[in-house]
Amino acid sequence: MLTAALIASLAMCQPAAHMPSARQPAIPLATADSSLQAMFDRGTTFAAFVETATARRDGWLRLQREAVVEASLLQRARAVGGTWQLLVIARDGCGDSMHSVPYAARLADSVSGLSLRIVSPTEGQAAANTHRTADGRMATPTFILLDAGGNDVGCVVELPEPLRAWTNRSRGAVSNDSLHTYRSTFYTTDRGGSISRELVEVLEAARAGTPRCDRQVPR
Repeated sequence: MLTAALIASLAMCQPAAHMPSARQPAIPLATADSSLQAMFDRGTTFAAFVETATARRDGWLRLQREAVVEASLLQRARAVGGTWQLLVIARDGCGDSMHSVPYAARLADSVSGLSLRIVSPTEGQAAANTHRTADGRMATPTFILLDAGGNDVGCVVELPEPLRAWTNRSRGAVSNDSLHTYRSTFYTTDRGGSISRELVEVLEAARAGTPRCDRQVPR
């Protein structure tokens, strides 16, 4: 049964009020950005992030233990080869972060050449500002893929694709409570499958030289 706390946590993924939310143009991908590389280098590991988490701590610890990525997706990710860095902007009080980041971390732990670091929305504000949702918001989690040279070669912003598509269709047509309830149910049944698949697809696209950035809009 969904608890009020779980549903409420999914409403805690917006940036602080002082962060501007004007619509931004699409970012240019496959460009070197030393600030992103430096941000990644300053980031924390998933294990360290969970160790210091205070909000939603039980959920983070549970998913740290239980997150599994499908073997077929691991095989695809390993086949990409090369060296890649996944910069994640997340915070412990965000339910969307809690339900996606552990699977990204499991993917990184399972694929040689793929590493992951996490920064807070404050530390990652500059990156969040250039990787907004399609409706102009900075949001968590934001996943930014960098290649070995620090080039920005792909992203996933806020929600996995099936949930982005449903939210895009339904926002304004259903209540906020219904939105959050649906998201809670989605995460419970999806078990990280969608975000894992999408991150692998972003990795494959980067390797093919066709980087993509998936924002909150149906593809």
